Amino acid sequence: MSDVFHEFRFDREPALTCWSRVVRYDFIIKTGCKRLVSGGKRPLLPGLVVLLFLFFGSSQAWSRQGSEVDTLRLTLDEAVQIALENNFGMQEAGLEREIAAQQVREAWGNVYPQVNASGNFTRNLVTAPPFAGSGAEDLFADFGAIGWLRYNEQQVLEGNERISYEEFLERQMQGYEEAGITAPFMDDDPFTVDNQFVASLSITQTLFNGSAFGAIKGAEQFRKLSEDAEHRERQMVIDEVRRAYFSALLAGQQVEVMQQSVERIRRTAEDASRTAEQGLSSRYEKLSAEVELVNMETELIEAENQAELARKNINLILNLDISQPIALSGDLTMAAMQPVGELTVDEAVELAIQHRPDLQQVEGSIEINRINERINRASYKPVVNAFANLDYIGRVPDDRMVIRSHPDDPENPFRFDSHTRGFFHDSYWNPNVSVGLNVSWSIFTGFQNKARVEQSRIETRRSELQYEYLTRAIRLEVDQAMKNMKTAERRIESQRRNIEQAQVNYDFARTRLREGVGNSLEERQASMLLDQSRLSYLSAIHDYLIALSNLELALGTSVDRL
Repeated sequence: MSDVFHEFRFDREPALTCWSRVVRYDFIIKTGCKRLVSGGKRPLLPGLVVLLFLFFGSSQAWSRQGSEVDTLRLTLDEAVQIALENNFGMQEAGLEREIAAQQVREAWGNVYPQVNASGNFTRNLVTAPPFAGSGAEDLFADFGAIGWLRYNEQQVLEGNERISYEEFLERQMQGYEEAGITAPFMDDDPFTVDNQFVASLSITQTLFNGSAFGAIKGAEQFRKLSEDAEHRERQMVIDEVRRAYFSALLAGQQVEVMQQSVERIRRTAEDASRTAEQGLSSRYEKLSAEVELVNMETELIEAENQAELARKNINLILNLDISQPIALSGDLTMAAMQPVGELTVDEAVELAIQHRPDLQQVEGSIEINRINERINRASYKPVVNAFANLDYIGRVPDDRMVIRSHPDDPENPFRFDSHTRGFFHDSYWNPNVSVGLNVSWSIFTGFQNKARVEQSRIETRRSELQYEYLTRAIRLEVDQAMKNMKTAERRIESQRRNIEQAQVNYDFARTRLREGVGNSLEERQASMLLDQSRLSYLSAIHDYLIALSNLELALGTSVDRL
């Protein structure tokens, strides 16, 4: 990737230089215009024209340079690196891995202390008497006579006469009036408070919960599965890029072969036209060569279109703008081939079992199902939590006036004083603290727990069957890829020799045509055979490279590590 970015910087330097010149010219032009407007001398005008010419010339040069650097040249390794960074599948796999990591944190949160805070405010508009309809209501009503009884007892001890209850109440009311205090009514509900505030803090700590501890192991295993999935997605993206890259190279080189064929047929058509004018060949040979030329040019146009579509497919895989032109470095040559060495199918399968991330995913699924079985079994056991609750309760009335005996005459029950308490007076605000243990145990759930345990066992067995099937499928993939490679190797060697013979055959037919002992039909047939040999050779190399990529995908590792 660093080479790619370096190449960008190198290519864009002339454009940036031109742009800096444009900025300087723009500054000079504005300065010159300002001097002209402010009454500068006329000799500035020719210079301004020159600057305008330089400005537009530099702008055109910069535009041309910008169009040149729009083409992105890519090697196979660079294309793979870009795809691993930009491909949608890789981005999605990365997000899945991040989700799995957060699920692990969430699972651990079930055994961490849980701290909850809450608060509420209640305004009591109308409150029903708490003892309405019971004998307690009369009991509280008689509490007003206690003061009267106490006063009479004191009067008897002092040798004075008792007074009636009505007189006692009358003298009390008089004392309230003298003190300027509104007397309380006996029918007021003493239990009603206008404003109530509650602030609560609760802390819960799990002491034993088999399901929670099992969920932690399951989440960690799921994170491992997401990492394996991302690793497998990486391998599949690399294989997809290689396929697209090799296919684009093949399409590009097929265009080159067809261009050479068109040039040869064009020369043949020209020769046929010339010999027909000289009467040395028939008009049929001339027309036949011209028709074949037009057909080949049409095929060339279609091949060029296919090559362009193949390059656009690379843009899509790399998550590049479809309009971004790209150029591929290298060609389909044996230099890109890598010998695998003597590797048997059994050895290759063993390597795949060790390195295939999707096989490791199935193993992880088996473990997750076993963990899920343990979690379901844990539901038979109790759950023990410790808790601590802290409440701070405020019961604040609107009327916070307190009536008491006058401090100058505390023994006189008919002389009063009053004062108003503050909103946050200690008598209104009180804490409440409690701690304890909470044990819950599902003794019978209608056989649901047993059913869940059995489902987990079935899922475990199904995962084991998937593992067995995937192992067999891997053997088939490895065997097929290795056979395809060997077949492509034989085709490459055969087509290499065939190209040499086809080239000799074409040269011989071309010589016979020039010497007048051959005809254009023989030359065109030899040209067609040469083109077919070249295309078959390129196709064999392409198939070998695809088979090699398939083998690495089947093994789950690069053949360089073998």
